[in-house]
Amino acid sequence: MADEMLGRYARVHRVPSLAAAEMTKLLENTFRAVNIALANEFSDICRTMGIDVADVVDAAATKPYGFMAFMPGPGVGGHCIPCDPHYLLWQLKADRQAAPMITQAMTEIAARPGRVVDRTREVLSDAGRGLRGARVLVVGIAYKRDVADLRESPALEILEGLLAAGADVGFADHRFDSVRLHDGTVLDDVVDEAAFGADVVLLHTRHSDADLSWITGEQLVIDTTYRAADLTGRILL
Repeated sequence: MADEMLGRYARVHRVPSLAAAEMTKLLENTFRAVNIALANEFSDICRTMGIDVADVVDAAATKPYGFMAFMPGPGVGGHCIPCDPHYLLWQLKADRQAAPMITQAMTEIAARPGRVVDRTREVLSDAGRGLRGARVLVVGIAYKRDVADLRESPALEILEGLLAAGADVGFADHRFDSVRLHDGTVLDDVVDEAAFGADVVLLHTRHSDADLSWITGEQLVIDTTYRAADLTGRILL
């Protein structure tokens, strides 16, 4: 089966023009953007109803056709999904062609990191304290797991939003010695996560080699990956 799939994707598929080839890439990226925005919306719906969205996605993925699993998260990084659909929207605006579904999906994707900051404030408020002055440790800042790549990572906007709200912020991702935010602020990687004394641990990207044994049951843990069921007392984004 694996060889059959490899053969399918290894062959060259010819299209009649460069325009069709470019539009193919835009369709593929936009398809993912729309479905990620939908998954994020479903995560909010499921949280309101007291359901773990990961259970719902896993169950839906058992359908043998007509469904492709997309998991919610803290936002979208890399270049393809957060950027490429905007090229299409720019061209469509010049041609006065509306694309309301794509426009709304990209609006929601852009707003997601801000929602993470708001959710952190909500979790702290429920615990009887404010975000200002709270120690928040963002774990994993790469835009996806097991890469040292910060391109368009939502973690950067989340770090900026937390700092703007007055939180005492650090990050722990040993693939990066430091990170420079858009406003010029430089943060160094927290080497000793336990010593940071976080009031809130914000799990943004969980690398496969990440050691999270330092997390105690006394800390608030916000799981933006929706896959850290092994962490005691985690709170879903």
